[in-house]
Amino acid sequence: MQDQPPDLDWTDRGVPVSRRFDDPYFSLDNGLAETRHVFLAGNGLPGRFTPGFHIAELGFGTGLNFLTVWQDWIASGTEGPLRFTSFEAFPMAQDQMAAALTAFPDLARLSAQLVAAWNGPGQIALPGAELTVIAGDARLTLPDWADRADAWFLDGFSPAKNPEMWDGALLTEVARHMAPGGTLATYTAAGHVRRALAQAGLAVERRPGYGRKRHMTVAART
Repeated sequence: MQDQPPDLDWTDRGVPVSRRFDDPYFSLDNGLAETRHVFLAGNGLPGRFTPGFHIAELGFGTGLNFLTVWQDWIASGTEGPLRFTSFEAFPMAQDQMAAALTAFPDLARLSAQLVAAWNGPGQIALPGAELTVIAGDARLTLPDWADRADAWFLDGFSPAKNPEMWDGALLTEVARHMAPGGTLATYTAAGHVRRALAQAGLAVERRPGYGRKRHMTVAART
């Protein structure tokens, strides 16, 4: 994996699909509802927000997960900026991101701010949020990351099509970079993913998934 823009196809409903992984970037049914069900509810958010709360993510994609959390952070009135760090091997170009996010009119005001500030990976200061997107293969970049997150979003393409993002060694690094009491959530309930998380010392639970996915996975560092 390298830091290069993704090669995309688009459905007739405006959903970007990765040609490399043959997988859509968000749910074909309702990407925003999926994000809220899997990543926010799966991590007990926004109920756990505290000043300085830090979220980390595998797979920035369109920025949908960040925008959804940022919207809830603003609405919560929590003091200080939201800290959000994402690891992305194939960061979108600005025009790709803008096109993808038109699917979410409820996020239009925040999407416009993100797209306007987006010049590729790096640090981006936004009102009430500090976004950092780290480019490259997470298997190489995460081990050197010097921080820990209160909540993790595991949102790589499906394990069957993008197995590198669900490698046991990488999931061990995710667990190592969780703050005490930290949590994670992901849309997949693949057995090898759940086993790898358990082997990394996390308490793992399978929960009802969103839409066509019967189950999802949450885990916690106890």
